[in-house]
Amino acid sequence: MIDKLIERIRATGAPIVVGLDPVLKFVPEYLKQAAYQEFGETLEGAAQAVWQYNKGIIDAVSDLIPAVKPQIAMYEQFGVPGMAVFQKTVDYCRQKGLIVIGDVKRGDIGSTSEAYAAAHLGRVQVGNRLLSAFDEDFATVNPYLGSDGIQPFLKVCREEKKGIFVLVKTSNPSSGEFQDKMADGRPVYELVGEKTAQWAEECMGENGYSYVGAVVGATYPEQGKALRRIMPHSFLLVPGYGAQGGKGADLVPFFQKDGLGAIVNSSRGIIAAYQQEAYAHFTERGYADAARAAVNAMREDIQRALETAGK
Repeated sequence: MIDKLIERIRATGAPIVVGLDPVLKFVPEYLKQAAYQEFGETLEGAAQAVWQYNKGIIDAVSDLIPAVKPQIAMYEQFGVPGMAVFQKTVDYCRQKGLIVIGDVKRGDIGSTSEAYAAAHLGRVQVGNRLLSAFDEDFATVNPYLGSDGIQPFLKVCREEKKGIFVLVKTSNPSSGEFQDKMADGRPVYELVGEKTAQWAEECMGENGYSYVGAVVGATYPEQGKALRRIMPHSFLLVPGYGAQGGKGADLVPFFQKDGLGAIVNSSRGIIAAYQQEAYAHFTERGYADAARAAVNAMREDIQRALETAGK
């Protein structure tokens, strides 16, 4: 699947993943009212509003980008109806030819990790049949429990030719409380990066990149530069662009000299673009067109930065 992701990035010229992280304050009022009229102010009504919102954004940007990243918590908050919309969103994105990165941040040990891997990337045995559940192409995983929590995912990656992104240096302000602590004279995030590089060697694709990638925040470009060297075969999933302060010039260290090696996430900066002053003229009924305009602006920003840097 990493090779397909690279193919899609080359085809679109956009190393961009749109985070489908819906919260109701982002959903235009007219969509919410239509859903509530049909289902009431219920979890089903909220889920329906989210689905219509997602569908509009996907339809507007699917030809511009290689991938999407639905964050599962934004769907879980609406219970079973929300999880049904998560599944519906994954299926619709794949129908549109998009790579789906399930932002699920799973991590456990033994049979529990095996179950997580089966649910999101693999298949589960039901009688004489092997069935897929959520069936994303990639999943984010938490390495805190060590190799016991990662090996079941690696096994599924090899079997299904799918991938994972290991949390190495996250974009949130308090990430340094643990990730920057020194151990054996080095920051913990570097040690996690080295372990991720070892896991990456076990699952190589055809283009020189592994099925095992890493999450490294755009808000920490110096750390990103060091981690790029430590993990030469891992694609970096880079959150923190836009709403969290990251901009194109900050992203250069995350890419290899060939202009590949990273895919940059923007969530509310795209899906809620119509609420920003720069895109307010689209109004809420043009929220999907505003998202498309924000994707184009992001692509131009990244391309300009990479060209300036000679990548």
